[in-house]
Amino acid sequence: MKQSFSAIIFNRDEDYAATMRGDLLSISGMHIVAEVDEPALIEHAINQFPVDILVAHLDPEPDAILPVITGVAQAHPELAVYVVSESTDGKHILTAMRAGVREFLTKPVDRAQLEMAANKLLVSRIDDRENGTLISILGVIGGAGASVLAANLAAEMSNLSQPGEVALVDLDFRYGHLGTMLDLQADYTIAELADTPEQVDTGMIEKAMVKHASGLHLLARPNSFAQADQITAAHCAAVLSALRQVYKYVVVDGPMRFDPGGLTVLDMADINILLIQLLVTGVRNLHRMLDGLRSEGYNLSRFMLVCNRVGRDSTHLEVQHVEQTVRMEIAHQIPDDWKNVGTAINMGVPLMDIAPKSRVRMAIRELAEKILAPESAPTESNVRKGTLFGRIFQKAS
Repeated sequence: MKQSFSAIIFNRDEDYAATMRGDLLSISGMHIVAEVDEPALIEHAINQFPVDILVAHLDPEPDAILPVITGVAQAHPELAVYVVSESTDGKHILTAMRAGVREFLTKPVDRAQLEMAANKLLVSRIDDRENGTLISILGVIGGAGASVLAANLAAEMSNLSQPGEVALVDLDFRYGHLGTMLDLQADYTIAELADTPEQVDTGMIEKAMVKHASGLHLLARPNSFAQADQITAAHCAAVLSALRQVYKYVVVDGPMRFDPGGLTVLDMADINILLIQLLVTGVRNLHRMLDGLRSEGYNLSRFMLVCNRVGRDSTHLEVQHVEQTVRMEIAHQIPDDWKNVGTAINMGVPLMDIAPKSRVRMAIRELAEKILAPESAPTESNVRKGTLFGRIFQKAS
């Protein structure tokens, strides 16, 4: 496990949102669990999420917003409150510091200064809490194979780890099939944990998780559409935050959408695996997705491209063509082997149980090994300098 930070953003200036998000996500281990734009919602978010830092943007009305933020700092002395403003008025700075605000950052924010502030928080922690690594898997097109990869990657990671260190979470609340793929029936699901997200504890998590023979623990999708419709982005963030405090690794089969719930997962994850196939429709989706992420200030060093079903005879695209189009390296490839994959799905078992020597199983195991042991991943001596593969595992370590 590694040190990490959970942050809430307060910001009312939409034009500054991407810059603010990008500054925060440039810090290794930083996770944004909520973004609010109304002062009244700050207290609610603090009470709902396990959080370390509140970063508040005072502009364009520092005189009106500063009293709200200083009130929060005084009410929550355990919370590290940082404020950001273009103001250099000594009165504003003095008022903030007297109220317990930890850092007053002037725009444009110096990222080195921001990281230094986060490191000071790390040193000052009393409980020295460590959190697990969160890995999200997102198919850029329907049928990309995200659920198959999530189930098998988690099984391989669990097989290579100690029993009970890996959690698998199904965030396709309506049509998720992870339980079916692993032949597991859940009496309690993510819906039960989302009912009282502010009170999620170890006992509740243990009750909701279903244990698989590989050693992984599954948190299944809700059992009904009605339950699925009640789960919000805030619920999702609270549950994932709680799981990261219990498990060493949390693998998430993420929703293929850019709604608040989907963005919450992207914000919180240490590694976001974007799964594609060599299809024009998928490459176009990926191109739009990456452009959107770049414009919104997301740290793309936390994103990994994985190409699934490589070697299909029907394709006319090549991996290098995709890389040139989206301006990002494909870090891992999984070969096409629908016969074994389809059999594993229908029998409800991981590939390692039914086709242990297959190329597709070995490719997924190799990916699991790289995530579990990033120091053994290729370095600049044997990987093109600056490639995504090298950067992402340096960030995750």
